[in-house]
Amino acid sequence: MVPERETLRERTPSGSTAASRPRTARLDQPGVPKRRILPEYDPEAFGRFSERIARFLGTGRFLVWMTAAIILWVAWNTLAPRDLRFDEYPFIFLTLMLSLQASYAAPLILLAQNRQDDRDRVNLEQDRKQNERSIADTEYLTREVAALRIGLGEVATRDWIRSELQDVVKELEERHDGHRHGSVVFPAERSPGRDADDR
Repeated sequence: MVPERETLRERTPSGSTAASRPRTARLDQPGVPKRRILPEYDPEAFGRFSERIARFLGTGRFLVWMTAAIILWVAWNTLAPRDLRFDEYPFIFLTLMLSLQASYAAPLILLAQNRQDDRDRVNLEQDRKQNERSIADTEYLTREVAALRIGLGEVATRDWIRSELQDVVKELEERHDGHRHGSVVFPAERSPGRDADDR
């Protein structure tokens, strides 16, 4: 039979963190999302939309449409019958509409510029990393070429082997001529420019 103390110890958590942790919070399950008062939106979609508007505002087509709309507005409110006019001569409503359009256009253009700056920063970072890799590869290849040149300096070239073989042939011919005339050259005469280690 298990004593009561051990069963109580197994049921209740112990330690300094167990007392401060709420009993309902579980780390193995996702938390319940909190309700938000403001509506949620996708910042990427809004950014793409603002870039489209900013690109359109910077085209000649927008200027032509804006000029045509203003000319039509002014012509309608000056030439149409008085009952059909909706904005009299100082064109206060037109001024309000243009101010409203400018107040929305400026932040949208700034948002599009910020997004373009972010893209440029990422591209610049990628270019910098690519340049670092290229410099590292170039330095590695330079070291390899230098090592090959040093290694080739120690390798016997075709001209060196040919000159050594010609010296050996001359020496053999001299020995053979010495045997033929009865005078043996011992030790063999060294040709000028050859070391004793070369034999």
